[in-house]
Amino acid sequence: MFFSTKWLQKAGVVGLNRRNAEYTLRYNARSLHPLVDDKLRTKKLAREADMAVPELYGAIEIPYQIRFLSSLIRGHEDFVVKPSSGSGGFGILVICGRMKNHYRKTDGELVSEEGLKHHVLNILGGMYSLGGQPDKALIEYRVEFDPVFEAITYLGVPDVRIIVLHGVPVMSMVRLPTRLSRGRANLHQGAIGAGIDMATGTTLTAVWGNEVVEEHPDTGNTVSDVQIPKWRDLLELAARCFELTGLGYQGVDIVLDRVKGPMILELNARPGLAIQIANRAGLLPRLRLVERCRKDLQRVQDRVEFAQKHFAV
Repeated sequence: MFFSTKWLQKAGVVGLNRRNAEYTLRYNARSLHPLVDDKLRTKKLAREADMAVPELYGAIEIPYQIRFLSSLIRGHEDFVVKPSSGSGGFGILVICGRMKNHYRKTDGELVSEEGLKHHVLNILGGMYSLGGQPDKALIEYRVEFDPVFEAITYLGVPDVRIIVLHGVPVMSMVRLPTRLSRGRANLHQGAIGAGIDMATGTTLTAVWGNEVVEEHPDTGNTVSDVQIPKWRDLLELAARCFELTGLGYQGVDIVLDRVKGPMILELNARPGLAIQIANRAGLLPRLRLVERCRKDLQRVQDRVEFAQKHFAV
């Protein structure tokens, strides 16, 4: 896939330098970054604001607490173990069942309880955290994704990334795990990113690595023209994150559980820019419009309606 410099400029594609200088540094106070860099802190903040997140079964913050892991997961046939300050999906261990005294991962591999404890110890040591700093291990509810995604995902849980400026959702995509990404919804590891029409919640074209694709590489099913359920609810949840964190420019990752509905998975103060390729549109015109109109968009409802009206395909 190749886009000329002329096309990129005409489309208003935002590059890394512009994102950092005009949006991340300008609208995101550095003191607020810990609210989203630490998933445990984000989860507690969202729960206090009565915003849906995957249930937390427990957190392990120091090696001594590893001895309590058995009690945290007792009674749960499936769960997720993840680093609180991880990135890129690294260090996330998804357990989907048990076999005697072992736990089954989504790829069918079995891991013992000692293996689980060793994984938690690696998390605490900072193996998966930003900058290799000591971290915390979260044990939480395993999302069962909405059936609408069954034909266009492989192993992992898809999520919807929404870029939000001053509380206005401006662009979105659904990230679909593949065999190459090993079930992770991360584009840099091989997941697919399908753009979404902000007005209707219908998927558009998709990007996989450096290619624009129409089908999921593992299932062979078309990834476009898929209607995301509860689309308005997803937009409202994303819009509310402005008041939640105070960050002017952020990425909101939402999962759609088949029973519990939309839930915030995590927030990002420095969201990636590949979302523009997935939508085959630049962010800049939308960001500029929000900057001009932001004073008149104080309510969540107004911000969502603005997005659906002005950022429709």
